[in-house]
Amino acid sequence: MTTEKKEEEPAPLVEEAKLEEIIQPETEEIDPDAEISIHATMEKAIDNYRKIKEGKQELTDKQLEDLEKECEAIRQREIIDVDEQHEAIELSSDGKILMGPPTLTRFEKARIMGARALQLSLGAPPFIDIPVSAATSLDISMKELEERVIPITIRRVLPNGDYQNIPLFDFKE
Repeated sequence: MTTEKKEEEPAPLVEEAKLEEIIQPETEEIDPDAEISIHATMEKAIDNYRKIKEGKQELTDKQLEDLEKECEAIRQREIIDVDEQHEAIELSSDGKILMGPPTLTRFEKARIMGARALQLSLGAPPFIDIPVSAATSLDISMKELEERVIPITIRRVLPNGDYQNIPLFDFKE
């Protein structure tokens, strides 16, 4: 006679939801292959705009008339299908900084000092007489940056791709 113990399955940590407890989304799913007209989406946006403006309170006839004028103005707007490509151009002015602060940012300083310290540690000749207090290549690069003798240009870029190249000596202290 052998006694076999059946292993009982552990109780689930989270009870399974009943069918009536499952929340169904109010909006119907959009088939990505279906063609959606621009006018249908605009009307849906206008309906949402109207609901927001109306809110929970009743509007007067004058307010409803103004709301209808605003909705009609929205319908009359030009729809832009394709955005034109922007060719990035260099913004130039004679020694004048057009974008960003007139001084180096802390990020620009860190990048310049790090790059120059790496060059010095790999054997590049320094542009200044090495100070007695300098113990590392980073100390030398800091001193070079303070004296603005590093031949480097900072490129600042706008979100649309336009940029300005600014020589190091154009920055204020």
